[in-house]
Amino acid sequence: MERTPTRLLRRPLAAALAAGGLLGLVSVAPADPSPRTVPTAAADNTATVFYYTKTKNWAVHNLHYAPDGGSWTSVPGVPMETACTDWVKKTVSLGAAEGLRATFNNGSGTWDNNAGKNYDLGTGSITVKDGVIAHSDPCAGGEEPDPTPGDGNKATVYYSTRTLGWTTANIHYRPAGGSWTTVPGLGMQAACAGWWRKDIGLGTATSMKAAFNNGNGVWDNNKGADYTLPAGVSTVTDNTVTEAADDPCAEQVPDTTAPTVPSKVTARADGVSVVLAWESSTDDTGVAGYQVTRTGGTKGDVVADVGSTVFSDTGLEEKTTYSYTVKAVDAAGNVSAASAAATATTGTKPPSPAAGRPLGTDPRKDPIYFVLTARFNDGDASNNRGGSQHEKSGNAANDDPMFRGDFKGLVNKLDYIKGLGFSAVWITPVVLNRSDYDYHGYHGWDFYKVDPRLESAGASYQDLINAAHAKGMKIYQDVVYNHSSRWGAKGLFTPTVYGARDSQWSWYYDEKQPGFEYDGLTVEPKSGKSYYNGDLWSTAEPTGNTCVNWGKPTGAKSPEGYTIHNCQWPSPTSGMFPKALYHNCWIGNWEGEDSRSCWLHDDLADFNSENAQVQNYLIGAYNKYIDMGVDGFRVDTAVHIPRTTWNRRFLPAIQERVTQRHGAEAAKNFFVFGEVAAFVNDKWNRGSVNHSAQFFTWKEREEYSADDEKAALEMYGHEQQRGTSDQPTSTNAFLEGNTYHAPDHSRFSGMNVIDMRMHMNFGDARNAFHNGKDSDDSYNDATYNVVYVDSHDYGPNKSSERYSGGTDAWAENMSLMWTFRGIPTLYYGSEIEFQKGRKIDCGPTCPLATTGRAYYGGHVAGDVRTSGFSEVDSATGAVAATLEQPLVKHVQRLNQIRRAIPALQMGQYSTDGITGDMAFKRRYTAGGTDSFALVTVSGGATYTGIPNGTYTDAVTGDTQAVTDGRLTVAAPGKGNLRVYVLNGPGRVGADGPYLK
Repeated sequence: MERTPTRLLRRPLAAALAAGGLLGLVSVAPADPSPRTVPTAAADNTATVFYYTKTKNWAVHNLHYAPDGGSWTSVPGVPMETACTDWVKKTVSLGAAEGLRATFNNGSGTWDNNAGKNYDLGTGSITVKDGVIAHSDPCAGGEEPDPTPGDGNKATVYYSTRTLGWTTANIHYRPAGGSWTTVPGLGMQAACAGWWRKDIGLGTATSMKAAFNNGNGVWDNNKGADYTLPAGVSTVTDNTVTEAADDPCAEQVPDTTAPTVPSKVTARADGVSVVLAWESSTDDTGVAGYQVTRTGGTKGDVVADVGSTVFSDTGLEEKTTYSYTVKAVDAAGNVSAASAAATATTGTKPPSPAAGRPLGTDPRKDPIYFVLTARFNDGDASNNRGGSQHEKSGNAANDDPMFRGDFKGLVNKLDYIKGLGFSAVWITPVVLNRSDYDYHGYHGWDFYKVDPRLESAGASYQDLINAAHAKGMKIYQDVVYNHSSRWGAKGLFTPTVYGARDSQWSWYYDEKQPGFEYDGLTVEPKSGKSYYNGDLWSTAEPTGNTCVNWGKPTGAKSPEGYTIHNCQWPSPTSGMFPKALYHNCWIGNWEGEDSRSCWLHDDLADFNSENAQVQNYLIGAYNKYIDMGVDGFRVDTAVHIPRTTWNRRFLPAIQERVTQRHGAEAAKNFFVFGEVAAFVNDKWNRGSVNHSAQFFTWKEREEYSADDEKAALEMYGHEQQRGTSDQPTSTNAFLEGNTYHAPDHSRFSGMNVIDMRMHMNFGDARNAFHNGKDSDDSYNDATYNVVYVDSHDYGPNKSSERYSGGTDAWAENMSLMWTFRGIPTLYYGSEIEFQKGRKIDCGPTCPLATTGRAYYGGHVAGDVRTSGFSEVDSATGAVAATLEQPLVKHVQRLNQIRRAIPALQMGQYSTDGITGDMAFKRRYTAGGTDSFALVTVSGGATYTGIPNGTYTDAVTGDTQAVTDGRLTVAAPGKGNLRVYVLNGPGRVGADGPYLK
């Protein structure tokens, strides 16, 4: 479940902002800006295009362009003229057009066409520098706000962008007692590397208020307070104003030294993609980036600006040879000579893989490794996307886009997961998402489409499923039936939202581009965004609108001070969503009936799951993934849908489809486990049976109305009235003495659950054990419970941090999970205590790298090969060091032991006749298998009334002959355990840091 912190409308930082520290940078306009109005359209619009000459160091510059809706100029276009130092310009007439598409060239066949995408420019003064578009005049700046007497007071302002990465700067100001300049203010001139300057006449004023921006919507207004700058010379750097300052450029010697030539350039083809890599260049002031030039194919030469030493070139022609050279660029604009060329010949586009089928074995045999796919391992950099919050979140400064990991990266590391001993992988939702921060997958937009940000050529979702099955590993897909994105669900209902593209909001609302369809990956040419939203917004009230007061001001302001209008932001009470398909209320009581029939967050539009149209939409969508051969579903927010709806509609539909496509045995073992978020430490969630995990494992015991909505209310009231003491019970998890008995699943609903009570009590293993077994009679069969310590949402006791109890405590928790009833599950990275103590999630208010959802790929970089579960044949690079960590060794052996002893996988248990704290006996009997084990974790134990015979410890190999029904085990120590098995296999695996 994903609950992103509530977010009011804010200005997103410009996607083109270079990586760097964002000291004090906020996406907020000045606190008291001048009124901003929509300019009256001129009869003949013009654009003055400024181009930075040091981007390419050409002797001649031409502008080749086409007004929106118009024709291109003849090649090579129109010559540009010198504007000022390092800049050329051209003013062109656009007629009634409100923008233009453009490229630049040197008149001799060398082009800058924005890596094949062309530049989309507007009207007015526009700068293009190193691939970044901004709106200012880098040579003059514009009009000052008030008449400036020639002999009045003056201010000389130097502004530092060294830690911001801006390629242009504007100062927006008002003299004391005067008016603000028109946004974005006056363009500042480059003074020296990292510094911009502007001389401003103040008239009779002695100071001014000021803020700065990059001309493309990114502001520094001193954390909302604006800057106060005096007359005279002052500098502004990292939110610090220095008055009566020295000229920061006076002592600087101009940088004329180019970086060294990039070396060891390699090109490797992968289908119709090429991955280029090279060694870093060096420079006396630092390398700012690289220029990659591609030749070959039918599309001509293409130049791309790259910020790292890896470039993924995708969508190429089949069976075509391409050549690449690389140049390095420093902050002063000096460009190195071109590297030696590297060539690669593309292959063919991979064919679509055949559908798979589930492995179909008992899910209790398979320990689960849980990954956030987008944060686990990056196999293909070309599908990485930062989204609208890339800069604001701080992810840009870490070169860490939210969508980073992908299926290719996961396929590449299946051997790592198998080497740990896991035979099932739970992955976050795969459907196409749509929100400002949607990498986790819980903001579904198109439930019938796999998110392209996760797929690559040869590494589709089907490829992942097939690759896992080939290794004997299952894929459990996280699914959401409760809600869609706040923008609705494509194919069911999507609301039209008010969106005036005026001077306040044009940065957020994109123009609608006919024929362009959002897929999260493809960049829309006009806006330059993959998170394009032009299809969602309308200034005109749509036909059939139900939203109240369409487009009228609400009286509220955004954090930037902008006017907020009605119908501008989806919500359950806005009237935008039809009641037949979506609920129209907020949750008020998390243990009340409304928690199953209202929105839980503004990012999660709550389906009316009792509506047949909604049910059919979701059933049809998830049938697609069943057909692909997934092995089970982890059900997000299961508690927010009535049990009657699960039991009547969704769970039977799953069983029917698996049976139809893959057979009855596969359906029997298709594993469905629900997240019933009961965040308390008691058996029943604050006394509400309807909100307790075990409640969802049972069929209904009454007949309710044929109408699903009425039935949900009837069931809720009936079960609440019967209360906690009158709920079904089961002995399916318990031995009868020492005897295993056939479980009775006749009243099983079809949904197993995550063991929320153990999860909440895993502050230490003892609490988890005693609380867990106290609830086991109220589940249909607790041996199917999914057990974990922490996850992508919470740590124990609803902690917001990843577990940080210490290595010994982790070892003890694992020893319990791998031997007690239920299916052990590990959140990615916990095998090395990854991000321990870090806040699990803070939405876009902090970088992902500082959270429990940080990128894990660095720890598994390199190569690993396995021949079996927990058996690593070879490992190189960082992954080799990871595999040597103490908890890795611990979990590898635990998986070996559990895999060797059926009682630990599927057995019932008992604590009768046992003295000891975390001590129990387990047995599984079926067919020719009879497995009986005595387990103690950390402490000693004595077992009485057990069958006589020879018991061998799977940890030490110690053998005990029992003749009087009694066996005593000394305490093995914290994190260690003993597993004495009647007629057992002997010692399993080698001693490690804990199991010995």
